[in-house]
Amino acid sequence: MGEVAGTMTPVFSDVFTEMAVLLLMAAVIGAIGVRLRQPLIVAFIAVGILAGPSVLGWVSANDQVDLLAKLGIALLLFVVGLKLDLHIIRSMGLVALATGLGQVFFTSVVGYFIALSLGMTPVMAIYVAVALTFSSTIIIVKLLSDKREVDALHGRIAIGFLIVQDIVVVLVMIGLTALGHASESSETASLGWEAITVLIKGGLFIACIGLLMRYVLTPLLHQLAKSPELLVLFAIAWAVALGAVGAHLGFSKEVGAFLAGVSLASTPYREAIGSRLVSLRDFLLLFFFIDLGAGLDLTTLGAQAGPAIILSLFVLIGNPLIVMSILGFMGYRKRTGFLAGLTVAQISEFSLILGALGLSLGHIDADTMGLITLVGLITISVSTYMILYSHLLYARLAQWLAVFERKGVHREVVGDMTTEENGVEVILFGLGRFGAGIARELHLRGHRVLSVDFDPDLVRRHEEDGYAVCFGDAEDPEFLATLPLMQAAWVLSSLREVPVNLALLHGLRNHGYSGQVAVTAHSTRDAGLLQQAGADRVLIPYADAAAEAVDNLFGESGSNDR
Repeated sequence: MGEVAGTMTPVFSDVFTEMAVLLLMAAVIGAIGVRLRQPLIVAFIAVGILAGPSVLGWVSANDQVDLLAKLGIALLLFVVGLKLDLHIIRSMGLVALATGLGQVFFTSVVGYFIALSLGMTPVMAIYVAVALTFSSTIIIVKLLSDKREVDALHGRIAIGFLIVQDIVVVLVMIGLTALGHASESSETASLGWEAITVLIKGGLFIACIGLLMRYVLTPLLHQLAKSPELLVLFAIAWAVALGAVGAHLGFSKEVGAFLAGVSLASTPYREAIGSRLVSLRDFLLLFFFIDLGAGLDLTTLGAQAGPAIILSLFVLIGNPLIVMSILGFMGYRKRTGFLAGLTVAQISEFSLILGALGLSLGHIDADTMGLITLVGLITISVSTYMILYSHLLYARLAQWLAVFERKGVHREVVGDMTTEENGVEVILFGLGRFGAGIARELHLRGHRVLSVDFDPDLVRRHEEDGYAVCFGDAEDPEFLATLPLMQAAWVLSSLREVPVNLALLHGLRNHGYSGQVAVTAHSTRDAGLLQQAGADRVLIPYADAAAEAVDNLFGESGSNDR
């Protein structure tokens, strides 16, 4: 991608100035997009189109933009692998697998025949059909979080089958890469032998990663976690290194980076790593979408408008209908099916990455890539408003949705989807002497506690004692989104730093936490500041301990004397 831009005469005197202009454009157009409640993906592609050869012709630093774009894609796949929570799929059970795989199958089959009817070759039709099947996990989770619906039934179902989609897209990339290398091999080399070779290499690659997971990575991360900056640096290096190894073995760099993420997903540091990489991932992906937009030829997009509208209508209407049909057949209510179905009414950044992979392998041409991008722009833009106003849409359409609901069978009323027997009552930040004492007392009294600390030694020690504990930072708003806030009646902080507790209170409020919050302070002055910020209770350890000691010494007589 970006070859056309690379042949242009540079507009700016140096690459640094060009990058500065691109970033300023991205900030301005991104602000406009946010004002219009659009995902930044749309804004960044628009930046590429405006700065590309079809309009202003400002993108000439092709090598630099392309390198940053590749790093962004590698980090995207790494974070996906890092957050590959198989427990979510197990807890969702059949609904995640059936909905995810069923939607991928039906969308790809129907999309293939639509693409053929539009005059595409079979290979191009396959790429377009597969691109239509994947929905954006990043966009959906962001929209659900903004609406505070991540923990709702339809939100949990949607996240479950989006994870299944993410796994499928990686498998598809592996297959397409192997097919591309097979077509480049000599005529005497059969496709079957090439497939066997790929399987052997892949098996050995995964086996080596498994050994590293078992014996090396967890103790190594435990040492690196003592320096958060070093932990993040290692994560980035690990993602890029395995991406390079994957490409060298005949897979793609995306597959290698994904496996790098999976290799760290079982460690207690995955949430801390993932939350700290989100901003860097989004920044680098900016260059992928700029590169993508810059590679589009506006003179050919006009001819793609008709097919793009047809395919976009299929994604916007057909994909939700497929999900609603599957969920209705499984016994879920029409409301749950409708709200979950709207989350697949767009194609994802993975669809664009898949198209770019097909373009690099020579399986599709630039016009087909432009078509996929145009469908992405239309569906992402429209579906965002569909999800934002999903409840209003449901109220208007509910009377016609009864066909998607089985009478007398409603899975969501019973079963694991609504039980909270193993839920969390208290989330405790800080496992120092004071925090560990609180955790121990809560456990003794039968409360279900999830403890959080940024000290890897404390995390490991409490894990060995059998407590539910995770590694994380109370000041990190991205990390707070990973916690089961909607289940907890109390959030307690034994940390005494006022800025940390203020950041925690602010983050909890932004995430819509409605339970009780207790924080810790050094003095009554700090306690007043924290209460003004929204704390329900403020603990002052020395003062509280002194009052309790006096009560223990004098009992009720002491109380009567006061």
